[in-house]
Amino acid sequence: MNELEKPIIQVLESYKAAVTKKDVDAFIALYDQDVCVFDMWGEWSYKGIEAWRKMVTDWFGSLGAERVIVDFNGVQTILGNDIAIAHAFVIYKGVSADGDELRSMQNRLT
Repeated sequence: MNELEKPIIQVLESYKAAVTKKDVDAFIALYDQDVCVFDMWGEWSYKGIEAWRKMVTDWFGSLGAERVIVDFNGVQTILGNDIAIAHAFVIYKGVSADGDELRSMQNRLT
C-alpha cells in the first residue's frame, strides 16, 4: 500500500467499525450530504444524506442483539490528482450475541 491509498483504507476500516458498533453517526459521517446510494435490498436508491441516514438507522435498529461483521476482499484503488476511487467485494456476516455466525451475504462496493 502506498501513502495515497492510506486514506482509502482508513475509510474502509471506519466503515467496518461503524457497522460493528451499529454507530449511525460514525457511518453517516463517511458520506457526502449529496450521497446517492444504489441498494438492491429494500429500495433501488437513496438520494441525500437524510434518506441514507433513515435506512442505516432502520438497518442497525433491526439487528437487536445481533451484530454485523464486515470484511472487504479484493480492494482495488484508482488514484488521481483530485480523486480517489475504491471498489471491493464486501462480506456482511450476521453474528448472534454469542458470536455465532447466523448468515452472510456478499456484495460489491464502489
